[in-house]
Amino acid sequence: MTYCVAARLDSGLVFLSDSRTNAGVDQISVFRKMTVFERAGDRVMTLMTSGNLAVSQAVLNALTRPRPEGCETLWSAPDMFEAACVVGAAVREVYRHEAAALHEQHVDFNVSLIFGGQIGAERCRLFQVYSAGNFIEAGQECPYFQIGEAKYGKPILDRVLRPDTSLDEAAKCALISMDSTLRSNISVGLPLDLLVYGADTLRVTHFACIDENNEYFRMIRGSWGERLRQVFAEIAAPLWTSPEAPTSLVPPSRVHQPLRAEPAGETGASHPAPQSLAEDPGKKQAG
Repeated sequence: MTYCVAARLDSGLVFLSDSRTNAGVDQISVFRKMTVFERAGDRVMTLMTSGNLAVSQAVLNALTRPRPEGCETLWSAPDMFEAACVVGAAVREVYRHEAAALHEQHVDFNVSLIFGGQIGAERCRLFQVYSAGNFIEAGQECPYFQIGEAKYGKPILDRVLRPDTSLDEAAKCALISMDSTLRSNISVGLPLDLLVYGADTLRVTHFACIDENNEYFRMIRGSWGERLRQVFAEIAAPLWTSPEAPTSLVPPSRVHQPLRAEPAGETGASHPAPQSLAEDPGKKQAG
């Protein structure tokens, strides 16, 4: 598996990918998931892949090999929408060649891609391409996409990323999202590829390959965990014995009882209200 995340912001684009494809006690493989298509002054496009590695490499090969004259390519597409169509067509081409053989071996045709960039004077655009070759585009309401092991790193993205988020803040947010995923899932691993693209530059200006020795990422890993524990400690614990308090779990307006299964043949048994917390045994539970 893998984890890739990208964001389209007012000021440009941020892409981040890990490089792990297999994980187990005796096998870890590393393949980079990010590919950049750049013609300085004309276009910069970035592709990140997740899913079956053989399928994603076949798609990349279809996008980079010479094409017959007249066939549209990533280098000739007039805008990012047409470039995304080229990527989708490459996925469908690989499907036509590989899907039947995969099916015979009970292997799913599984590939997901994030594709974004800028061509000429058009604004930056970001797409998620599915295994059917169709795609959706990031918008103002949801300015980011994830593929692979997305669930662990999603909460920080939902809380922080907005279209007006700066590129540096978005890069920091993406790295925290990646760190959360690395901590919770062995199928995602270092090194990471981070590309930050400033709108209208039409060239790669900020790129980093991050391994376990990168000081900034080590700071992210340490300080994020420490600050989470600090914030957690500062949040008030729930109150059980003070119904009028704002943090009470047992407001006086209702009686709280669990759903109980009664012994066969016995009905109508009475149950006392739940006991108060052990550290405050002198107060009665509100009932």
